[in-house]
Amino acid sequence: MINYPRTGNVCRVICLLLVTMAFCISCVTAITLTPGSSAISTIAQGDPVYIQGIATGHPQVGLQIWFIGYNFVRVSTVQVNNDNSYVYELQKTDTANLAAGEYVVLIQHPMENGQFDVVYNASSGMVTNVQTGKKIFQITGSGSLQSTGAVTALMNAIGSQNIDDTFAVVTFYVSQPATTINPIGDRGQGENFTINGTTNLAAGDNLMVTITSASFTPTPKTESSGVSGAGGMVTVMPGSGGQNTWSFTADTSTFAPGDYLVTVSGVLQPVTASASFTVRCSGSGDTCSIPGLASPNVTAPVAGVTANSTASVQVTPTGTATTALPATTQSAPVPAAVCLGGVATLLLLRRRT
Repeated sequence: MINYPRTGNVCRVICLLLVTMAFCISCVTAITLTPGSSAISTIAQGDPVYIQGIATGHPQVGLQIWFIGYNFVRVSTVQVNNDNSYVYELQKTDTANLAAGEYVVLIQHPMENGQFDVVYNASSGMVTNVQTGKKIFQITGSGSLQSTGAVTALMNAIGSQNIDDTFAVVTFYVSQPATTINPIGDRGQGENFTINGTTNLAAGDNLMVTITSASFTPTPKTESSGVSGAGGMVTVMPGSGGQNTWSFTADTSTFAPGDYLVTVSGVLQPVTASASFTVRCSGSGDTCSIPGLASPNVTAPVAGVTANSTASVQVTPTGTATTALPATTQSAPVPAAVCLGGVATLLLLRRRT
């Protein structure tokens, strides 16, 4: 007697095999494309932009990049790495001359057939359907769609049900380089504090910060000016909302009381900002030391001045430095004996002659 397997068991085995095959097929043919980030960001003219993401399927032709903005279109390709990652870079020279406004980068994947079904003809400025040869719309040249209109038309063309290509989009804004300085306020002499601000320059860019006296005037190199300043280069740090940050630590221990000007300027980008603050005496009253000038109660031998005389420097409430001249001593009279001796010597000489 031959025992046949039950029909229910056979059906369950067949169903399990079909599910396994379907899962395996879906894993092999599934293709994903991500732009890395679709969040709207802001960059400054002359800053680079990096767009990176994942594109599975290992397309031999790579990915087609559509870079579209106001009166600007560029179409290029980028290859996919072995780990399915890709990076598209807009270099500083690419963004330096861009007009301020919104820009869109559309990343196009060829999908299963391995070819781009929607392409750009540089000679005619036309976007064309490769499968049908039909001209879809004009993107450059006379009669071309501008900015958002071109992006919308391109997305509709690639997203058509007769096209197997797929795409991802990144949107960002380009603006003129700018930076700000947060209010500083009055500071006491000898105080350490931080000067900071914001900028739309990219993180990693450099800014030059200088602090100079507002009352600076050239003086001979043998004389002390009584004023000072500071300066240095700072690196832009990541921020939020399209605004990055910078900071600079100032030390006023060598600063004379008075008004100071802070200037922040870009090292590579044409950006600048300025602000002012005042250094005030930290001691009581209206008297405080001025770096570079003689400090109070310093003795110095001067011809015609006794060793115990002193010179001091004072600052009036208006900030004007005044130097108290040292007191001079009256010359002592010549002794009477010396005078009589001189007269006697003169008489003897006259007699001998």
